[in-house]
Amino acid sequence: MILSGSSDGSNPPTWPATIVSAAGRGYLACMNDMTPMAAPIRARKPDWIRVKAPTSAGFAKTRELMRSKSLTTVCEEAACPNIGECWSKKHATVMILGDTCTRACAFCNVKTGMPRAVDRMEPQNVADAAAQMGLNHIVITSVDRDDLPDGGASQFVKVIQAIRASNPTTTIEILTPDFRNKAQAAIESIVEARPDVYNHNLETVPRLYPTIRPGARYYASLRLLERVKKHDPSIFTKSGVMLGLGEERLEIHQVMDDMRCADIDFLTMGQYLQPTPRHAKVAEFVPPKAFDAYASIARAKGFLLVASSPLTRSSYHAGDDFERLRANRDAKLGVARI
Repeated sequence: MILSGSSDGSNPPTWPATIVSAAGRGYLACMNDMTPMAAPIRARKPDWIRVKAPTSAGFAKTRELMRSKSLTTVCEEAACPNIGECWSKKHATVMILGDTCTRACAFCNVKTGMPRAVDRMEPQNVADAAAQMGLNHIVITSVDRDDLPDGGASQFVKVIQAIRASNPTTTIEILTPDFRNKAQAAIESIVEARPDVYNHNLETVPRLYPTIRPGARYYASLRLLERVKKHDPSIFTKSGVMLGLGEERLEIHQVMDDMRCADIDFLTMGQYLQPTPRHAKVAEFVPPKAFDAYASIARAKGFLLVASSPLTRSSYHAGDDFERLRANRDAKLGVARI
């Protein structure tokens, strides 16, 4: 998108009329109210980002089930703020291939080191847990496994196959790593197993990759999602970014454009929260109105679905979002679902 205006900022840019009308009258007003809150070291979270500590019986049952099946969840490992809400409703995102990652991203709370051997029983344990929880929709993610010849792609395939065999009506969403230097073969094998949603997060804007996501490459991640869509257009593609790491507003707009060029269907946007003092600092707490404004412009750019709020995470409300995603595509194609 090209904006007119001086490069030194003395004259504000002029927004294209199509963007203004598509996003609604409130968009520019919201964007003008996006002054970031200063975020010193371990800044106190604003009211809109706070959640209650998990105490429900449903939370305890979900935790007990995960332990009994020797399963790891990204909900725990990544210190997700929504764990109380999701687990109380028996929703959990299973993290396969162990709890140790071969990379050290500056935003991620998952531990780094030499991973253990792949658990051969893991695919069936995941399928059994899905059956016991009565899941209509399940999300499977993993750590990076650069130590494996296929990056762990074959384990994703086995998990998908096990769930299909035990729970044929359960829809499956996967959130994969980038399979660095192994992407083409990995994508082909996983797409052949036919997950319903293929998610891979871009995480942040290209400028911040060297410090925030140093082991990955922005355009390699984009190409991964583009390849998924080319291999099987029926599979929904999804990606997410974190806000509050020091990105600029127009950089986020450019990421949206890049995603649409790769034909990504679903965009998620949430507030970055610093897991520990050794992780990247929060540059700003982005207010809810700004998330709403970003969502408006993303919808105007043509995403089938956009989830944008401070507490949005990749798998937050994933089951409900999948139903909306499918309904939106059916409406776009003029398909009546029986």
